[in-house]
Parts: sequence; structure tokens; C-alpha cells
Amino acid sequence: MSSTIDISIIIPTYDRLWSLPKAIESCRTTTAKVEVIVVDNGSTDGTWEWLQQQPDVRAIRMDNWGKGWAIVEAFKVAQGEYVRFLDSDDWMVEGANDEQLRLVRQEGADIVVAGYLDWDDESGTLQDYPGNVWMDCDDFIAQQLGEGWSSHYSTFLFRRDLIRDIPHRQEFAPDDRLFMIEVALRNPRLAIYRKPAFIHRRHKKVRMQGATGIVKTLRTWQHIMAYRKTLALLQRDGELSPRRKRAPCRFLWSLARELVKTHPAEASDVYDWIYELDPNFTPPIRPSLALAYRMLGFRTTEWLVKLRASVKRFATTRSGQPSAMAFLFAIVLMALGISWWIDV
Repeated sequence: MSSTIDISIIIPTYDRLWSLPKAIESCRTTTAKVEVIVVDNGSTDGTWEWLQQQPDVRAIRMDNWGKGWAIVEAFKVAQGEYVRFLDSDDWMVEGANDEQLRLVRQEGADIVVAGYLDWDDESGTLQDYPGNVWMDCDDFIAQQLGEGWSSHYSTFLFRRDLIRDIPHRQEFAPDDRLFMIEVALRNPRLAIYRKPAFIHRRHKKVRMQGATGIVKTLRTWQHIMAYRKTLALLQRDGELSPRRKRAPCRFLWSLARELVKTHPAEASDVYDWIYELDPNFTPPIRPSLALAYRMLGFRTTEWLVKLRASVKRFATTRSGQPSAMAFLFAIVLMALGISWWIDV
């Protein structure tokens, strides 16, 4: 081995003293040689002072530039043969690090993939959803583009040399999606760990990657541009198969529906792009509404959907049932839609 450390576990954190100790403690229950690297992203809740009392943790302090930059800083000092990324409100399943390390070496893989469990703070229960298990797929790139469930990258154990020059890019959406797509483009050898590897905590507190308002809009656009760049690279290299064209369409659909709230023209362009990628794409909505999108166009249908929701909200009786006014408006909206379609 070229390193005396088996696994580097990178944990970015911001004002998470309420959950960070559990995350770190879960990394200690291992026989492997593990280094835990915690990047305090400008916390104000005593996180840094607490970290100074943890002699087995490599702590880095930086200003609050976000999760992506925190991971980049931690990776600069990571020495493990393998690397794991863990959010500071989640924790590892006992034994997962050891078993995944043994598996990755046994199979000579670049990545060990796995599923996970959910912990719900509100109910105080551990939930084993069938959808959280790893789903086998014979095209890792298509899977990461959105063809099927691709799990959570905190379940994965990465060979450090594989991802050494793949940063968490700040010019795109600051989450794990583009990182995982870039990893997939390397065509890594996979080993599959058939047990849950970590526990994802569901809570109502602020998340480092959470966003609202204009920031959410920006991140939606960044996601779209990440997909445009990725598919362009695949096209350039002759690797953009019909399957890989279809793979991101459902996700792009959800992004278009989000973007149309503030930028209808750009959202309409994304809608058109979806049907360039997959002319047979079926949106995950009611068939009648899907037909409206195809007949009336994306922008017009979105306008009608928004107007209908407003009418329904303001023209509802106290009993909670739509009033006669709501039905009247529905008829008017239908007439407007048909008239517009005939005019075009």
C-alpha cells in the first residue's frame, strides 16, 4: 500500500454541534486505519471549540464558503487509500467501513456502492425504505444521469486516486450530482455492498446545501447547465447513446417545472430540449395534463396551471369544496386554452 491510512472520511459542517459528535463517533467503530477530517465551515455554535477536544480528529477551520469548498479543502490533506464523504447530520452503520474496505480490495474495484437507511427525527424511528437499497444497473453513466435510483454518495467508498482531480465544482450546483456524473465518466470498476452503509437523518433544521428564493433558482439553472455540459462531452466522445439521452429527462422535467416559476422562456427551452433528447418522453403527470403540454405548449400550459391553482384557492367555499365561481373560471380557462391553440 502507498498509504498508511486506509480510509479518509471527510465531514463538512456548519453549526451542527447537535449532530456532529454522533457522526464522528460512528466513524470510530472500525478496525481499519481511518482518519476523520472535519471542516468547520464558519460555525458559531461552539463546533470549533468542541473539535479542539477531539485528538483523533483532523480539524480544519475556514470561513463560511459552503459545503463544496469545505470538501475541496479537506481533500487537499486526505491521505487515505480510499475516501468517503459524510454529512455531519448523518452517521455510519457499524461495521460498514471495515466490510466495504475488505470488499473493495478483494474485488479490485474503484468504488464500493451501497444503499442506506433513513432516520426520522420527528418520529424517532429508523426506516428501511425499499427504494433506498442499491439498484443494479449495467450502465453506471445512465444511472447517474437519472435513469434509475443511484443511492447516496455517502454510502460509497472511493479509491482516492480515481477522484483526485474531480473537485466539487463551485460553478455548478453545489451538491453531489455533477461530482458523481464526472466519476461515472471515468468508467470505474464497481463492487456492490448489499447492506446499508450509512444512516441518513431526516430533520427540519437548515441544511448546508439547502436553498430558497433566488439561490434556489440559480442552483436549478446550474443543474441544467451541468447536464448540458455532460451530454455535450458524451456527444463529443461518441458515447451519447439513446439510452443516455433518455436518462436525464425526468430530472430535467422537474428542473423545468421549477425554473418556469421565475424564467418561463428558459424553462420552455429546457422543455424543448427534453423532447430533442427523447421524442417519446412521457412526463410523470396526469395523461390529460401531459396532452395539454404537447398541444398548447409548455409556457401556456404552465400559465393555465398556475391560473387554475389561483382560482381554485380564492374561489373555494368555507366547506372546502370548489364554489360555482371556480367551475365558471375553469370553463373560461378551457376556452382561453382552446382559443390560443386554434390561433397558433
